[in-house]
Formats: sequence, C-alpha cells, structure tokens
Amino acid sequence: MGGVRASASAVAPADRFEWFREAVSTDLMPITINTERTAGFRAEIASVDFGPVQMSTFAYSPVAARRSTAHVRQGDPEEYQLALITNGSIRTAQHGSESVISGDLVLTDTSRPMENHSSSDRGPISVIMLQIPRADLPLHPDKVDRVLARRIPAGEGTGAVLAGFLATLLDHGPRCRPEELPRLGHIALDLATACLSQQLGALGEAPAEARAQVVRQRVRRFIENNLGDPDLTPQVVADRHHISLRSLHALFHDQPLGVAARIRRDRLERARTDLARGDLRGLPVQAIAARWGFASATAFSRAFRAAYGTTPTEHRANALRTP
Repeated sequence: MGGVRASASAVAPADRFEWFREAVSTDLMPITINTERTAGFRAEIASVDFGPVQMSTFAYSPVAARRSTAHVRQGDPEEYQLALITNGSIRTAQHGSESVISGDLVLTDTSRPMENHSSSDRGPISVIMLQIPRADLPLHPDKVDRVLARRIPAGEGTGAVLAGFLATLLDHGPRCRPEELPRLGHIALDLATACLSQQLGALGEAPAEARAQVVRQRVRRFIENNLGDPDLTPQVVADRHHISLRSLHALFHDQPLGVAARIRRDRLERARTDLARGDLRGLPVQAIAARWGFASATAFSRAFRAAYGTTPTEHRANALRTP
C-alpha cells in the first residue's frame, strides 16, 4: 500500500522497543509506553492518507500505554481513533469506561487521557486504525463520548461492514490509484459515522445533521464521478439518491454552492485543467468542453469567460506558453 511504512527490524535488536516508543510518540501522539520485555521486541507501522481520514496499521509486541492530561497538552492531533483489533487483545480505559477488545472495534479520543494494556497468546498485537479528525465526524461530541472505550462488535451490523471495508483497504490498497484514495476515505468516514450512530441507537435516530452530512458527501461524490454526463442535472442527482428535488436543495441551502452551481463550477474547473495540459494540446476546445458535459461550445465559452475573465482559447494559449 502506498504511504509510509516503517519496521523496527531496521534498527539493532536492543533498540527496537525505543524505536517503537519514539515512533508512536512522535508520529501518532505523545504517550508513555512500557513493556515487560524489550528483548525480541517486534514492531511494524504503516500509514496511508485517504484524504478525509488516515488509516494506520500496527503490529507490535505487548505493551502498556498511558496518555495523560500533560500528554494531551503537549500535543493533540484532535482526532477520533477507531481501531479494529485483528490479533491479540487490548484493555482500553477512557472517560470512565473500560473494555477488553479482541476481534472487535473500539473508539478513543486523542483529546482525553487514556490507558491501554495489550496482550497476545500468539504473535504480535495487530491493529487497523482509522484516524478521523474530530471536526469531520458529523456527530455531536457529547454523544460520541458515550461510546468511547466501549466494545463495538465487528461481527454484526454496520460494525461488520466497516471492519470488512477496512480489511479490504488493507488488502487491495496497493492497486489503488492516488486519485481514488480520497473517495475511499469518504466511504470509510460514512461507514464509521453509520457504525457509531448505530451504537448510539437506531440509525434513524442519529442526529439529523449527521444524516444530512452523510447524504451531502454521497451527492458530492456522485457529481464528481458523473461530470462528463451532459444529462447530469439536480433532478437526476435527486432521483439517484431517492430524495425529492426540494429535499436536495434543502440539503445545500446553507452551503457555499447549490447543486446546479456545484455541477457547473466542477465542470469548468475540470475543463480549465485539461486546457492547460500539454498532452491534450491536440484536442479541440469543443472536445474538452464535451468531455466535461458541456453540450454547447458557445455556452461553454460564455460560462468560462464569466468564471475566469478570459476565453477557453486564450487560457489554453497562455497556459501552454508558460514554462
């Protein structure tokens, strides 16, 4: 998988535990880590940026970890960490809750003190962790607090769907193109939101704004994936998402752009980018316009000038003339 990989095997055996402790404290968050046995310590770390979220994987010998209030003041990435324990077990304590997790999911908050104690009868502890910026999780923090350090079953409901998706990302990430990663990150965020909402009660009882944000994210991705379709309209978007046109417009009433304006803006941006590409200099302007859903060359030129203050032909000439 693309991203960053690191292994304790790259350093001398006597230094491997210190390498792991420093790597976690520096790259993840400040935290105190101890182990009963440094000899033969094993650790592997990998991380991939999926745009709205990051996924990290850890495989390590048993340790005890403690994040204090002082650690939080020292450095806080301000994120929720949703971990799937795939081997071994971890006893997690935070915000008055404590659970022993093995084969399931658990959520923690980097902005609060916590304690972890891991153990394994066979092989290293293995964890797949989804790192979600607190500001991007569309659930009220007071509600999220209710599920911190509690076991989230990974064998049923949306927990099973999320766990399966994380495992799929781990297995098939090497074949993903860089431009695909943010889309996968949005899917992971949607699934995590649905999973946590299920833990808070029936999905239909999830906060209204959380449900609205999930639908908005799906609408944005649908638009992004279908900009080349000249028949893409707000009505088509509404129909594909099984909501009324009025409901679709209501979803975006407090957003910077409505649906029609977003479609037009995104099409113009894609066309503007293509016009500046040297490898597409042989493609006529009208062909690039059609490529991004503009059925009329005249309408495209008019919209382009209104948006950027120049014609498509002038923009292409200036862009290709600039080294």
